[in-house]
Amino acid sequence: MDAFYASVEQRDNPRLRGVPIAVGHDSGRGVVATASYEARRYGVHSALPSVVAKRLCPELVFVNPRFEVYKAVSHQIRDIFHEYTPLVEPLSLDEAFLDVSHHPSATRIAQEIKHRILSETGLTASAGVSINKMLAKIASDYQKPDGLFVITPDVVEDFVAQLPVEKFFGVGEVTAERMHRLGIHTGADLRQWSEIDLIRQFGKAGSLYYGYARGEDHREVSPNRIRKSLGAECTFRDDTDDRLRLLEELKRVRDEVWQRMQRNDFTGKTVVLKLKFDNFRQITRSKTLYDPIDRPELLEQVSEELLHYINLRNHKVRLIGLSVGNTADACGEWIQLKLDFDAAYEK
Repeated sequence: MDAFYASVEQRDNPRLRGVPIAVGHDSGRGVVATASYEARRYGVHSALPSVVAKRLCPELVFVNPRFEVYKAVSHQIRDIFHEYTPLVEPLSLDEAFLDVSHHPSATRIAQEIKHRILSETGLTASAGVSINKMLAKIASDYQKPDGLFVITPDVVEDFVAQLPVEKFFGVGEVTAERMHRLGIHTGADLRQWSEIDLIRQFGKAGSLYYGYARGEDHREVSPNRIRKSLGAECTFRDDTDDRLRLLEELKRVRDEVWQRMQRNDFTGKTVVLKLKFDNFRQITRSKTLYDPIDRPELLEQVSEELLHYINLRNHKVRLIGLSVGNTADACGEWIQLKLDFDAAYEK
């Protein structure tokens, strides 16, 4: 979907149409969740601090998020997807993979779905069509908004060769910078590396990067992905190093995590505590239990124990987060949900 949250707000409030808006909280501690395309022209984007966004675009209008509305629209769109294929893998409220390989023309299906979404929700979507998930994901970002971009089999090799490594699925800013230091700037550069050497540099992900450089991605579209973790976090209005205040804030976050676990009938064995400091450095601490967390008292005990043993090193804390992962269904594997827990870790 194109600027999903912001587009929903502009759809529902005519006064916001054509106006640079940001969905988020206009406060000293707030961040932008989504910016409209009018705001993006000023450099406003998601995860940008609100104060910086206002500096870039003084006319920016902030709109409080309405997540229940966004979820309802998301379900409406997924219902459309399921009319064309049962193989739908949601990535978030506004993005999904569809396997339409049983249809004679994936491009026609994409055109039809885009038309259906616009006529039934009043919102535009952009589609990427290609032979695998990695290439389809890249293609979906190529002609936003209201775009449709197709990477056909005959152009894959040349397309990937000229592609900046930042565009590859799963290559974030930190990994891209590391690749640049190694002289890897494009798919063609990446293709010069052996799989073994990439694994030595990037661990298991190196094997994926080796395939990506050749336009290969063997991952299936998985309609029944198992939720790996649940979490919540809170950014403080004022930074603090007061241990009692941190315990109070941890309780609020913990209560939210437990409520989400109850709503989703979710249990996990690993508790992860995250702190972000006033210098924007962040750390995580985790503990894995033999049995799943099945009562709030146990979650309280483990989370407070993790906090107790963290040395603040004379820094104040600006954010605290907590997540529970490592489900029984995951057979011991734990992968973090994207809740801004994807930055560098310090164990």
